[in-house]
Amino acid sequence: MTDLAPLETLYDTSSGDLLPLPPELAALYGTLRFLPRPGRPTLISNFVSTLDGVVSLNAPGQASGGDISGFDEHDRLVRAAADVVIVGTGGLRIGTDPVWTAEYIYPPLAGAYQKLRDNLGKGGPPLHVIVTASGEVDTGLRVFRSGEVPVLVVTTTEGARRISARGVPPTVQIVAPQSSGLLSAQTILDAVRQAHPALPSDMVLIEGGPHLVGVFFAARRLDGLFLTLAPQIAGRDSSVERPGFVAGQLFAPEQPLWGMLVGVKRGGSHLFLRYSFE
Repeated sequence: MTDLAPLETLYDTSSGDLLPLPPELAALYGTLRFLPRPGRPTLISNFVSTLDGVVSLNAPGQASGGDISGFDEHDRLVRAAADVVIVGTGGLRIGTDPVWTAEYIYPPLAGAYQKLRDNLGKGGPPLHVIVTASGEVDTGLRVFRSGEVPVLVVTTTEGARRISARGVPPTVQIVAPQSSGLLSAQTILDAVRQAHPALPSDMVLIEGGPHLVGVFFAARRLDGLFLTLAPQIAGRDSSVERPGFVAGQLFAPEQPLWGMLVGVKRGGSHLFLRYSFE
């Protein structure tokens, strides 16, 4: 059972294939459609932002998306449909020691989320891909040690040496497709395909921080964005950096990226926006 209130659909596209939601999730979320991408996976990102565009308070113990959303639990559905979840090192430092599965975030709907995965023929949890050029990660975190989810680390030769020196279980795969430098979106996706050639890849979820998402936007590889707009004003000043959901890349005015609104749902004073990108 869940105490979440059903979302109100304000606008929804009529294009795409319906996600086969079990009754519990259909009652809560309504319908959700994805355009088929023949021959390649669908790449989407998921963020929560304040009204003034802040995605992390960037404060000790208060750097998670929950601090932005007020710990609203509605925006977990897309994790339940993902084949691959890609996370940057910033996501490992938020202090909650997470795994990126819907049921971990909201256990009351764990059974319904698993039914959705069964409906999609996905079975087990999504592959967790940790992207770190430097290899500066805490290998004692739950995602590495628990064995709950399959893990692939995409890094550099130097980063692989650092991680191996700290030690990880043999179930954690480490691939180093280049010796050093920033890992591109294509390099990351190629590494996933090469390490797991039999993995279904209908949906890849980028749960990384602003720099990682910026890399995928710069490569024009993101098909969609789920953006939860929380009714909070966080503010900014010179004492701390409070990023938006893209960092390290500049698009406008020379090459602006324009999205198309394909869905709006409301839960209380939160808006759940969905955009597609060509």
